[in-house]
Amino acid sequence: MSESFTLDQAREALRRIYGFADFRGRQEDVIARVLAGQSTLAVMPTGAGKSLTYQLPACLLDGTCVVISPLIALMHDQLRAAQANGIRAATLTSVDADWRETLDAFRSGALDLLYVAPERASQPGFRDLLSSAKLALFAVDEAHCVSEWGHDFRPDYRQLRPLMDAFPDVPRLALTATADAHTRADILTQLGIPEEGLVVAGFDRPNIRYAIRPRDALPRQLAQLCADHPGPGIVYAPTRRKVEALAEQLAGATGRPVLPYHAGLPAEERAANQAAFVASEDMVMVATIAFGMGIDKPDVRFVAHAGVPKSIEAYYQETGRAGRDGDPALALMLWGAGDFAQARARLSEVDSARQQGERQRLDALAGLVETAGCRRAVLLRHFGEDPPQTCGNCDNCLDPPEMIDVTQLARKFLSAVYRTGQSFGFGHLQKVLTGTADERVRSKGHENLSVFGIVEGEEAALLQPVARALQVRGSLVQTEHGGLALAGDAKALLTGEAELMICRPPPRQRSRKRRGDATPNPVGDPLFDALRELRRDLAAEAGVPPYVVFHDAALRAMAANRPANLVEMAQIPGVGAKKLEAYGEAFLKAIREN
Repeated sequence: MSESFTLDQAREALRRIYGFADFRGRQEDVIARVLAGQSTLAVMPTGAGKSLTYQLPACLLDGTCVVISPLIALMHDQLRAAQANGIRAATLTSVDADWRETLDAFRSGALDLLYVAPERASQPGFRDLLSSAKLALFAVDEAHCVSEWGHDFRPDYRQLRPLMDAFPDVPRLALTATADAHTRADILTQLGIPEEGLVVAGFDRPNIRYAIRPRDALPRQLAQLCADHPGPGIVYAPTRRKVEALAEQLAGATGRPVLPYHAGLPAEERAANQAAFVASEDMVMVATIAFGMGIDKPDVRFVAHAGVPKSIEAYYQETGRAGRDGDPALALMLWGAGDFAQARARLSEVDSARQQGERQRLDALAGLVETAGCRRAVLLRHFGEDPPQTCGNCDNCLDPPEMIDVTQLARKFLSAVYRTGQSFGFGHLQKVLTGTADERVRSKGHENLSVFGIVEGEEAALLQPVARALQVRGSLVQTEHGGLALAGDAKALLTGEAELMICRPPPRQRSRKRRGDATPNPVGDPLFDALRELRRDLAAEAGVPPYVVFHDAALRAMAANRPANLVEMAQIPGVGAKKLEAYGEAFLKAIREN
């Protein structure tokens, strides 16, 4: 069978199974390699259809595709979606009661896909199981976990190559959305994939708007975000305590369903909260970063960080959970100077061999926060791309900030830090600089310092953003007891060898919604709402999340085109043969009645 014929066959299967007319991005290149039996590392952004690059070949090739995936919840999400499209799929996990039926189905060749965790895949008994049936493909999802250079290293992934080497004739496909050049090279080595097998589809997620702002009355900022974006959302908080507090505050302030998620909750409660979020069309989940990798929910409309993430790689992956369906979504980071100060302090706890790399990651993240230019360009350059200077869909491109020189004010602040003994926090330093002689200032004799009262007027309003900027760039670090001390290039700033420019802080104002942000029904079509209600009912009846029935984009296409029969319904993108059979008549009836 020639390669062109196989690709033609793949397109026919794409239409039949998924209801799409053609491949997107680099999907075709990856699938062509898989069908030709060539091992591949595919680096594709979240929402680009990575799972299709192994699911579709699995339906065409003889044998079973074994998918190694890091989390049970992720496997079960993907299992539901695959089965809804008529694909013969199963999971083999510690919580699956039907494992005997799964083993029988695998051995008899009745499975297209078998999902397993790396911990199971590395067991000798699993290799024996694989020897009992024909294999079509190994697919390694979240492949950056195999690399110590990756941001989410999982040691069990290192055991996958011996397993795959035991089946040398079975091609392997590694998939990730998050890997810089160093990590990509390591994945190729660790999984035994040739360099020519690397396919990079790019990292841009043009439907996501990136916005980064200083934290200022956090609950109010998040409540406004929820008001402006009524769809499902995720708020990442740095600690369990903060998760609990924000979930309670947002539930009271927004009137929306809000649930917490963190590792300290009982396993049953975590599972129930996650299931409720996956099934919901408007819930907000407040969570630590323990939540997210296992979520394949396409309709998340916003991801907010209530503090800085660990790195640009982590930020990219976590924000990538928004807008998987391709509709507009927002990634909002709310940061404070203390976030960077604490992160720099924690570097001393990192193994010495990794400290330099972690410091570089933190500096790169600081550059993303500090930039007055395009946020997307900073992100994409970090992953080795050469993007345009502006994207038109980040806060700095939409509302370009004014840059101001605050070097003199920075010198005053650093001087105050030095003259007060490098042991006081911002609040005390602000009082000294603005001439506020309260009891504590007088008890320390700081009203007699040369820096007392040297800041006034407009400069006083810039003290906090200057202090934040100094901590972001590492000119100031936090002491053990929460004070501020000189570090980094502080001496160069004090002597005039360096300067500090910051974005002029915008006036506090109510956030503004932009067209297309907030609702899946931008034109207010009542038919769309009726189709959404029908989808909700059918999903509840089938025990699956609504998006497993159809994505919002498919419902919008139905409302716009109003198909009159099954033939016309089959032309709607996202309506494959299995879903047409299961749901076609019900949706046609709703269209006729509305």
